[in-house]
Amino acid sequence: MDKKILVVDDRKSELEAMVEALQKVGYRVFPASGGQEALTLFEDINPDVIITDIKMPDVDGMELLKTVTGANPYTQVILITGYPKAEDTVKAADIGAFFYLPKPISISILRETVKRALENQDLRIQNVHLQEQVDEKYGFSNILGNSKPMQEIFRIIKLVAPTRATVLIAGDSGTGKELIARAIHNNSPRKKKLFQPVNCAAIPKDILESELFGHEPGAFTGAISRRRGYFELADGGTIFLDEIGEMSADMQVKLLRVLEEREFMRVGGTQTIKIDVRIISATNRNLEEAMEEGDFREDLYYRLSGFTINVPPLREHREDIPILVYAFIQQFSAENKKKVTKITRPAMELLTKYDWPGNVRELRNEIEKAVIVCSSNTIDVNDLSDKISTAQPQSTTLDVKVGMAMDEIEKVAIQKTLLETGGNKTRAADMLKIPLRTFYRLLEKHRLSANSQNKEEPKEK
Repeated sequence: MDKKILVVDDRKSELEAMVEALQKVGYRVFPASGGQEALTLFEDINPDVIITDIKMPDVDGMELLKTVTGANPYTQVILITGYPKAEDTVKAADIGAFFYLPKPISISILRETVKRALENQDLRIQNVHLQEQVDEKYGFSNILGNSKPMQEIFRIIKLVAPTRATVLIAGDSGTGKELIARAIHNNSPRKKKLFQPVNCAAIPKDILESELFGHEPGAFTGAISRRRGYFELADGGTIFLDEIGEMSADMQVKLLRVLEEREFMRVGGTQTIKIDVRIISATNRNLEEAMEEGDFREDLYYRLSGFTINVPPLREHREDIPILVYAFIQQFSAENKKKVTKITRPAMELLTKYDWPGNVRELRNEIEKAVIVCSSNTIDVNDLSDKISTAQPQSTTLDVKVGMAMDEIEKVAIQKTLLETGGNKTRAADMLKIPLRTFYRLLEKHRLSANSQNKEEPKEK
């Protein structure tokens, strides 16, 4: 049994009795004779359960409870006291204590309470960090689609989930990259451990290192205590690094070391910390282009992309839109206590023809609004946003005229393909069935901007 129990009591005889009782049933037990010693041990061992007396001379049990629940909400705290008061019980529950035991303590009750605390810890981790509902056969309940691209994604998830391989998920914003990462985690041997999502673009670059790896007291202004980072919290589980393409060059070097050595140091620390964590990353950027432009390390890219899952934009698998629409109608009808169950054919046709630049996320938001404004049990055209009912699909046909030079036809083909792919040059090269380097050479030849779908670069004077 590898569960760690920290027992805190300033009375030596009672401390020794509890430690012995818990060691006999296989727990790893760490004794502390006071609150200050307990805080030091808490930082060092990261216990699963803390059993602490309330009345202690240095740091009392309530103060210890506040510190512990603020640092790690998954640590279960059991308070013990010889002077039980109703107001203390309420206060302890509000702060986050799991249980409140009066003295004298029964050994059998102590053991049973610790067992239930550990069960509660497992439930909290699963409820907060795993999908609330998983498919009975395979955990894909929140990823829907019968199209060939989606079936290929399901195939790869089943293939890579049981392994330790790193996975890179590439796709436009709103395509469901985090759902795919969660499905991989939920079907892996790590599924009972933490799934820790991190949006690298949402965290300021100057604190990203501290967020990922943690810090020691005094590491920088405001670092008054030790803090565990996301990698340390996810030990044994999975960390999902979203928007990996926005990571700075310095952080790319540090992440590469974690991938190669499976270790890191907290900011301001000198101790190397070993971890066992699976890394899944995602990006809406083309990392191959970023490598060409010197913005992303080639060695890191190949480390991250043990397997690559390319998630297509919704407009490339429109046949899945009806499935998604009905799933969202069911979800938002239940959430909003509405009786909407259907959608008219004209409304569904509009949804299917729309290009969805925001992908599944945008479709989800649209159906949520439609369910709310719908006054019957059936969504109609009038319940949809104006942008849906008035949108005109973009033409992807080439504007080729008789007598047009071949070079000009080539240029128009490149512009139209870039427009269709939203500026994604790798996909454009694939659609034109030419190597990416050849595509870049053609961009330069026709003086087309590398950052625009249809503008020419200014000519040199």
